Amino acid sequence: MFPPGTTANLHRVQTGALRAVASFEFAKGLFVLLAGLAALLLVHRDAWVVAESLLTLLHISPDRRYAQIFLDFADRITDARLWAAASLATAYAVLRFTESYGLWRERPWAEWLALISGSLLLPFEIRGLLHGATLFRWGFLLGNIVIVFYMGYLLYAGHRARVRTSRPSI
Repeated sequence: MFPPGTTANLHRVQTGALRAVASFEFAKGLFVLLAGLAALLLVHRDAWVVAESLLTLLHISPDRRYAQIFLDFADRITDARLWAAASLATAYAVLRFTESYGLWRERPWAEWLALISGSLLLPFEIRGLLHGATLFRWGFLLGNIVIVFYMGYLLYAGHRARVRTSRPSI
């Protein structure tokens, strides 16, 4: 048996963890939404000029290899691609905001949503690591793994609690 008050403390810890995950998911959604809005700001503009101005602002020489890749990418951008990127960013942000709301309110459907959407992103994050491991990519992968396992644990613990309470006492 647990000492008195342990269940309340456990619930408080779980609530704090869920709210931390909800905040992280909200931040991801906000970041992607801002990126989508930035894409919309480039519609009907010369993206190459904007990219060159950005490189100048950041004091990056346009002669560098990655700067050239960035400029070539900006040169190939079309308005249709920008609208598509903004649409995908909006859909992703809505998913993250919905998940964040549900986790903050401790809704079981949000735990399922976090588990499934986090699991679906793992292969893409692993693929990104194979193309070039950075501290940023490792951090996102490990954070996502922790979230997926924690959501799985919460769902399993909730299922066990429901089974335990549904069994008749002998």
